[in-house]
Amino acid sequence: MKKTVIEDIGLLIMRLGAGAMIMTHGYPKLLRLFGDEPIKFMDFMGLGPVVSLSLAVFAEFVCAILVILGFKTRLAAIPLIITMLTAVLIAHAADPFGRKELPLLYAVVFITILIFGAGRFSIDGLGDKKSMYYKG
Repeated sequence: MKKTVIEDIGLLIMRLGAGAMIMTHGYPKLLRLFGDEPIKFMDFMGLGPVVSLSLAVFAEFVCAILVILGFKTRLAAIPLIITMLTAVLIAHAADPFGRKELPLLYAVVFITILIFGAGRFSIDGLGDKKSMYYKG
């Protein structure tokens, strides 16, 4: 099914908004990872707090940049989905729903991006033969 320009603009807005907002969570974690303070972070898989924080930084900072750029977007959405579901189901499992609401909303947005992709206005869209930018 062919997407309209409006749908592609919608995907662009969703990618830019969600990616930029999740980076505001990832950037402080990045600073903590390379800071001088001892790392205290939830060790949900038994890999240690440094590895757990590194995985969160990878998702919330590196993958967020990929989503914003629309590069390997579907692949980049997977660690973001896993991180957000980990926040909802493990890190905040005992918390009230209000505390789970934001990561759950992010998970829904990144699942939508996983399903629909980046759209034409992305690096991924440059190689799409159906894209208005394709020159092949």
